[in-house]
Amino acid sequence: MSAPTSHREIERKFRVHALFSWPDLSMVLPHIEIQEAFSMTAVYHDTSDLTLFRWKVTLRRREGGADQGWHLKLPVLGEGDWTRDELQAPLESGAIGQVPAELADIIGPLVRAHQISPVVELRTQRTPRIVRGSDHQPLVEMVDDTVTVVDQHGVALAIFRELEIELLDNDAPEALDAMERLSTALLEAGAVPGTMSKAAAALGPRATAPADVPELPMPPRTGMAADAIRSTIAGHVRDLIFADVAVRRDLPDAVHQVRVAGRRLRSILRTFDPLLEHEWAENLEEELSWLASEMGIIRDSEVLEERLVAHSALLPEPQSELAINAIRGALHRRVGAARSGAMAALRSDRHTYLIEDLVTAAREPRILDNAYQACEDVLPPLVAKAWDALAKSCRRLELQGPPHEWHRARIKAKRARYAVDAVLPVFPTGAVRRLSKSLAEITELLGDHQDAFVAQQFVQELAQNPQTDGQTGFALGLLHTIEVEAEYEGRLEFAETWSGTKKAARNSGLL
Repeated sequence: MSAPTSHREIERKFRVHALFSWPDLSMVLPHIEIQEAFSMTAVYHDTSDLTLFRWKVTLRRREGGADQGWHLKLPVLGEGDWTRDELQAPLESGAIGQVPAELADIIGPLVRAHQISPVVELRTQRTPRIVRGSDHQPLVEMVDDTVTVVDQHGVALAIFRELEIELLDNDAPEALDAMERLSTALLEAGAVPGTMSKAAAALGPRATAPADVPELPMPPRTGMAADAIRSTIAGHVRDLIFADVAVRRDLPDAVHQVRVAGRRLRSILRTFDPLLEHEWAENLEEELSWLASEMGIIRDSEVLEERLVAHSALLPEPQSELAINAIRGALHRRVGAARSGAMAALRSDRHTYLIEDLVTAAREPRILDNAYQACEDVLPPLVAKAWDALAKSCRRLELQGPPHEWHRARIKAKRARYAVDAVLPVFPTGAVRRLSKSLAEITELLGDHQDAFVAQQFVQELAQNPQTDGQTGFALGLLHTIEVEAEYEGRLEFAETWSGTKKAARNSGLL
């Protein structure tokens, strides 16, 4: 399966009436060239209930224009409606109604097992304008589109006109400035801004209905705990689904984000267990644990390599180079095998069923009657329970104690942190924020401590490998010493930080 090409699309859209006249832009930007008009036909694909559109994703097969082919447009989290990633596959990679495999795989978590087929056809007459900078390099493309919506028989259903401004050089400040100046000129001329795609506009309200996993507001402290549970679960399910899409695109940090979202979901299910149907929550936890294990080797190996390479750089030469070469060689082989297994898991029926179950959980969590009480009455005791488990675990910690006790404390710290984070929108006080921040700090400290221990085990095994020569073994021995010292220093730093965390907990008003 070949990977689609990708680029970041930053644009502005404007709806205008049929008789709209372009303002004189020569006073705004002098170097504007009107290009020859051309025609395009785009067939948009989706499920029967417009699943992709409702996720703010578009999938089309377009003929005509310089970039004809299959286009998949995905939202960029945190960047707003103006910015999207556009992935392209060749026109010949799929006929109408036959989505290219490389694109179908990416949208798998969004549509699950639902059938994709053509939903609307747009025929566009486009007149482009190219805006050049002071050095005559192209900065921005403006297009004037007259769009005809047609049915399956080619009969025109509607006609509308839309203008677009798109950056051609996303990194050039001059290009962004040009976009803003042009946008202002169009608005002053009567253009109406919009963020909806042409196809979504053509399909009507169904295309802009909430996604399968909607974004739900958190209730106030006097609101029902059931609503807080729904909002929290839905938010983490959305995070996991989009992280799943990112893994299929092989984006940086995507595997980590899948694990984080899954880990938070598992923790929330456990924390809110007294308010949930236990067997249902337990089954979801088990499946999320399976997903975490499938992703685990990749992420753990990435973290381990980053850590050991950085620490190897502290060694003198030639030991530094010998250690780095040995580590990279061993971990690259491990990651390659793990990635194949992880991708097979993501494409399995088991994973499809899990995503379907998570979507259902986000929309209809199995909540018990005692959750229909005020958040301020039922949520703090659940947070206190997670905190008590952490405090009890930390009381067992000794400076020279066994690593597994410290690892257990790390697990408890994560659960306490996620419990506080889950209720923070309900109790958004400075004291609760300080507790959240302090728990994040000790979680990071305990995580770094665990990484040091795992690094020692890996380095020792690698040094003892019969294929490792003596000089490399010596270099790895020096690296092992660095990790032992890091583990001990981590314990000292935790001891210094823990007292502050306890104080933050006492002052939080939750316990």
